Amino acid sequence: VRFPEDLEDDNTTFNPEYSHQVFGDDEVAFGYKGLKILLYYIAGNLSTLFRIEYTSKVNERFDCVEADDVESKIREIIPPGFCTNTDDFVSLLEKEVNFKPFGMLLHTYSVHNEEAGEDITYQIYKADMTCPGFREYHERLQTFLMWFIETASFIDVDDERWNYFLVFEKYNKDGATLFATVGYMTVYNYYVYPDKTRPRVSQMLILPPFQGEGHGAQLLETVHRYYMSSPTVLDITAEDPSENYVKLRDFVLVKLCQDLLCFSPGKLMQGFSQEMVMEAQQKLKINKQHTRRVYEILRLRATDMGDAEQSRSYRLDVKRRLIGPYKKKQRELAKMRRCLRPEELTNQLNQIDLNMQHEQLEESFQQLVSDYRRVLERLAQA
Repeated sequence: VRFPEDLEDDNTTFNPEYSHQVFGDDEVAFGYKGLKILLYYIAGNLSTLFRIEYTSKVNERFDCVEADDVESKIREIIPPGFCTNTDDFVSLLEKEVNFKPFGMLLHTYSVHNEEAGEDITYQIYKADMTCPGFREYHERLQTFLMWFIETASFIDVDDERWNYFLVFEKYNKDGATLFATVGYMTVYNYYVYPDKTRPRVSQMLILPPFQGEGHGAQLLETVHRYYMSSPTVLDITAEDPSENYVKLRDFVLVKLCQDLLCFSPGKLMQGFSQEMVMEAQQKLKINKQHTRRVYEILRLRATDMGDAEQSRSYRLDVKRRLIGPYKKKQRELAKMRRCLRPEELTNQLNQIDLNMQHEQLEESFQQLVSDYRRVLERLAQA
């Protein structure tokens, strides 16, 4: 909500992707007709208005059942101090002009908005719990995780090893410049013996009204650039990354790596090398596993897949990596031959059908190439 009229505007409304963490696996609130759970957030500081509306509710006296206590379920995830009536909320909205982003400005960029017919400015900040007011703001911000990340959990903000990176949109209201929350990322700094850290991306969320505009890529690249300048950082990883995050990371890392000398077309055609691993880690804080994916994507770009020899060479190179888990199975099988009785061995062999392995390998390869091509298409448009 930026203006009072946004409260009545369905265009500013967005729905949760998940609600199982609040309402159980069936995602059902029992005992109501026409139930609406309304959560409004002021665009910048995320002050909250919470209301429940329904046309009717089961009555324990007549129906011998009790409706779910929806209010207490929501209260468990939103911090206290929220508004319950619109007038209080609108009076807080008038104070929004005093809200300023927390922490240190890292990056400013603009995105052209077709609807508005102009470029809109965005800024990325790094904050921590010492910033006045940030702790309370973060409590409100993290409530979105429950609705948009499938396995979300709240973090221990008293642990000083957390870093917070925030994206804001700058907008004008009555001649003043205001800020709206776009999204954020939390990163945990793990210790690596003897004197290094390994930042691990924990949570990342771009709010639905801003998705598909490139903010995730801007945020991830900014975070990488922030850590790249630190001599104590070994490399950057992610905790249990989603499929969408992996696609985003592929794009950002390829964009960062494509100008490194070790990824020149001539060197790509010679195969994956230790030089690539060293340079990507030292200059860009990218680990070996992610560097290998970057190499495969850039090599695909440098390969003429219409040329039988080049295409075959690329396919074999990628499949050699993909076959790792299958080779592990073969080694396990060799052990089984030594240890198992014949009837037990037959049972295990039935599970390791070589033809099926070849089919799965080819399927994995085709899926990878399809994903890689999407990354290259996005790169060509960037």
